[in-house]
Amino acid sequence: MRAIAITEPGGPEVLQIEERIKPAIKQGEVLIRVVGAGVNRPDALQRAGAYPPPAGASDLPGLEVSGVIAEVAEDVQDWQPGDAVLALTPGGGYAEYCIAPASHVLPIPKGMGFLEAAGVAEAAFTVWSNVFDRVGLRGGESFLVHGGTSGIGTTAIQFAKAFGATVFTTVGSEYKAEAARNLGADFTINYKTHAFEKEILRLTEKRGVDVILDMVGGDYVERNWIAAAVEGRICQIATLNGASQSVNFSRLMVKRLVHTGSTLRPRSVDFKARIAASLRDKVWPLYESGQVKVVMDHVFDLERAADAHARMESSGHIGKIVLKVAEA
Repeated sequence: MRAIAITEPGGPEVLQIEERIKPAIKQGEVLIRVVGAGVNRPDALQRAGAYPPPAGASDLPGLEVSGVIAEVAEDVQDWQPGDAVLALTPGGGYAEYCIAPASHVLPIPKGMGFLEAAGVAEAAFTVWSNVFDRVGLRGGESFLVHGGTSGIGTTAIQFAKAFGATVFTTVGSEYKAEAARNLGADFTINYKTHAFEKEILRLTEKRGVDVILDMVGGDYVERNWIAAAVEGRICQIATLNGASQSVNFSRLMVKRLVHTGSTLRPRSVDFKARIAASLRDKVWPLYESGQVKVVMDHVFDLERAADAHARMESSGHIGKIVLKVAEA
């Protein structure tokens, strides 16, 4: 099979097309003939040598795919060859064939194409697990997501709005602000021209927001504490701006804040299976009704994986970047 390999740690140019042996399934797994593969920040971190795959996972990048099931293990009952699916994978998505645990596979929502479906799993699993399960966003609460036009951001805005939250988001331009508002964001803040924490306090009459999803880190840690409401909850899913050098913990104590965090890839098969079941029950109807959609930025052919990574790292994209691996 054709696959995109990381030839050495480095920039996008180290992603090169290779011939690989088609992977063999084990108990509880399915083999997917890949049509589309989503491109995500963890792929770029793995490419740079900063996020090694967990033990037993493929060394190829790619954490989400769409396609058609080619083979199923003998103990798999829920899927059969020929089923059109999307899946969260432990790695290996940048290839013509990819293995996934059967419990991490979901049907493509009715009315959704394969390339759109390739951009669903990573963001949907991440947002549901962190925003709803981990910090418990509820209808009627206020929610801030940073990077509102990223794959995570466009998903988080729509999920939060669908479940009744007031949504705030940070963006880097008026063009991106308009895109975020079109997805349902109630308030957009240009972080290049305004201090988001001051704007949050102004917009909420000094109350702050109940829940914050952050992937920036760095000085955003304490700024999130300023923007949070009393007994607010903050979930950290990445630190794109690096570690915070110093914080005033009195802010955390005075407001009785909860600041937690998680990474998805190392979690157990059973943990991710529970997320998949929740998504199918609570979120799939939203996709099928059109209330939630996949925002597509650009589709690149598999051979142009380096261009896809360059596009993502430019931060100019709005929504998902997908690799087209094969025809549907």
